[in-house]
Amino acid sequence: MQILRSCIKFSVAAFLGGLAAGCGGGGSGSSLAPAVSCSIAQLESQMDATLSQAVSEEDFSYSVQRQDGRQYTFNRGASTLQTSYESKSASKLVSAVIILRLVEQDALEQDPLTLLSRPQDHIATWPIPSSDPLFGMTLAQLLSFTSGLTIDPPCLEEPSSGFEACVISVANANAGNSIAPGQEFFYASAHLQVAGLMAAEARAMSWQAIVADFKSQTGLFPSSSYNSPSASNPNLAGGMHFTGQDYMDFLKALKDGLLLNAASMSELLSDHTALVPIAFSPMFSGIGGGPGLGEDWHYGFGLWHECQSATFNCVAGTRVSSPGALGTYPFWDRSKGYAGIVVLNGVFGADLLTGITIERSVRSTMESWAAC
Repeated sequence: MQILRSCIKFSVAAFLGGLAAGCGGGGSGSSLAPAVSCSIAQLESQMDATLSQAVSEEDFSYSVQRQDGRQYTFNRGASTLQTSYESKSASKLVSAVIILRLVEQDALEQDPLTLLSRPQDHIATWPIPSSDPLFGMTLAQLLSFTSGLTIDPPCLEEPSSGFEACVISVANANAGNSIAPGQEFFYASAHLQVAGLMAAEARAMSWQAIVADFKSQTGLFPSSSYNSPSASNPNLAGGMHFTGQDYMDFLKALKDGLLLNAASMSELLSDHTALVPIAFSPMFSGIGGGPGLGEDWHYGFGLWHECQSATFNCVAGTRVSSPGALGTYPFWDRSKGYAGIVVLNGVFGADLLTGITIERSVRSTMESWAAC
C-alpha cells in the first residue's frame, strides 16, 4: 500500500534548502505555500532503481535512517546488513568514541586519562625522549591525527606482533622526524594505535577488555569485533569486522546523544585541522594507488568533515563520515538528521570511493525521502 505523507513548505530560507527537495514546488508570493504530497513508497522505489544500477563490481548493502527512525535498506547480490565486513578506516570513528567515553569515565580517577595526557604519562615503556618534539604529543592530537606521527610500521599488519610492542615500534619508527605535534594533519593508523595503548594502560585492561565493557554498557556491536590482523594485535584504525546493522545501530546511538556527553560530542565534532596544513589526505589524493576525490576534507576526532570543494569552505560538523579503503562508507548528515552506511569489501585503495559514489548517486532522492 502506498504511504502518503504531507509536507508543508514555509518560505523561511532555512526550510527551503531541506523540505523543498523533499516535497516539490511551492509558491513564492506568500508566506505559506500550498501543501503538496510526497510518496515514501515511490521515493523508495526510485532509490531501488538507482542503486540497482550503481557502479560497483562488488555486492553491497546501503542503509539510511531518517530523523523519525524509519530505515531504508537496499541489498545487492549476496550482501545483507548481517554480512560481516572488514572495516578498514570505518573503525576509526568507533575507536575514537570508545576512547572518549574512557576519558569521560576517568574524570574522577587519581591519574585520569585526559585529552591532554601524553603517551609517557601512561605507557611506562614509551621511548621518545624529552629532547624530541614528539615528546609533547597529546591524546587529543593523536585522535585528530595531528600528533606528528607519519610512519605506520609493518607490525600494524602482523598478526603475531604484540599490541604494546607494536606501539613501541611506532614510536621508534617516527622518532627524530622533527615534526612538532599540532603542526600538520597526516592520515595514518599509528595515531590511534598509540591512543589505544594509552587507554589500555590507564585502565590496566587490554583493548579487547575495553571493547567488551563498551559492548556491555551500550549493547552495541554484538556481532562485531576488533580482530585484524589478530585479536592480540588489533589495528584500531582499521581492524574491525562488523555487520552493517551493528554499525547502523552505533550511528543511531551516537546521533541520539546516547554515547557521549555534550563536552565529548563537541570535541568529536570540532574541526581540529582548521589551523594546520593537510600534509596527507586520502580523500584528496587517494590511497594504495587508487583515486582520491580532489576535495579538501577536514578532520575531527576519528571522523572527516566533508566538503565537496578543492578548498575547504564548508561548515565543520555539518556532514561527517569515516570511509574505509575497501569501499565501506558510514555517514551522518547532521543538518538533515539522517545517518547511514554503504558496506562492501572491494579492492584496497581502488574502491575507496566506491561507497561514496554509490551514496552520492542516490543522495538527492534519499534526501527527498528523508524530508517526506
